[in-house]
Amino acid sequence: MSRLAARFSELRAGDRTALIPYITAGDPEPDSTVGFMHALVRAGADVVELGVPFTDPIGDGPVIQQACERALRHGTGLRDVLAMVRAFRAEDATTPVVLMGYMNPVEVMGYAAFAAAAAEAGVDGILVVDMPPEEMADLADHLGDHGLDSVFLVAPTTTEERMQLICDKAGGFVYYVSVKGVTGAGQLDVDAVGKRVDRLRGMTGLPVGVGFGISDAAMAARMAEVADAVVVGSALVRQIEAHQDDPAAAAEALSALLGDMRRAMDADGVPA
Repeated sequence: MSRLAARFSELRAGDRTALIPYITAGDPEPDSTVGFMHALVRAGADVVELGVPFTDPIGDGPVIQQACERALRHGTGLRDVLAMVRAFRAEDATTPVVLMGYMNPVEVMGYAAFAAAAAEAGVDGILVVDMPPEEMADLADHLGDHGLDSVFLVAPTTTEERMQLICDKAGGFVYYVSVKGVTGAGQLDVDAVGKRVDRLRGMTGLPVGVGFGISDAAMAARMAEVADAVVVGSALVRQIEAHQDDPAAAAEALSALLGDMRRAMDADGVPA
């Protein structure tokens, strides 16, 4: 059983919703990332989503775009990100790690080499934002050969037919984008999200995670009532931006925000 499958099985048995924080690797500087990952786990993360910095992150809003710019100023590349995961694994062998990024760095490394290197580093799942299922077949084969899950996004505008296609190709979990737009954008309609999540559950046995636009403990708790996983990104990256000159303070801020979300989610929607 993969780390992702084992973690979601454990959470399901305990009737708990997964909390999945996102940070951009190398932001604000490379030496901070592994420490941030451990801080997030201590604060209640069930899975860590680690962004691979890219020059043109078209699915991300300004907060994560700027995080990519900070990371790229230090020359953080895909191989550096894999080294960070490897360092994280030296102390944490159980928390699943999903890489989120764009196809160009993977294309440059090569599908076979990337899949082998990611598996060796301890990655569990891959989400390539700009590679739809129709174009993912070759990469997915290599990932599957190494036991890595292919995670896909589903948007509010995705048709029923395409939702089924994505569910058929997905592994690990299905990631439902709760708003129309980029990360950090839009207003959430929890009831509408819940209906779409229910439709997806009718198409797959995989857990359904919800992300984009979840910024505080109260919203995380509300979303936990309808989803199998709550994904939080821009709200955490803002904390790194606010404390970019003090990594220790950034880690404390990340822990405080994620801890509030974890407690609110575990208290049946009542923020701590």
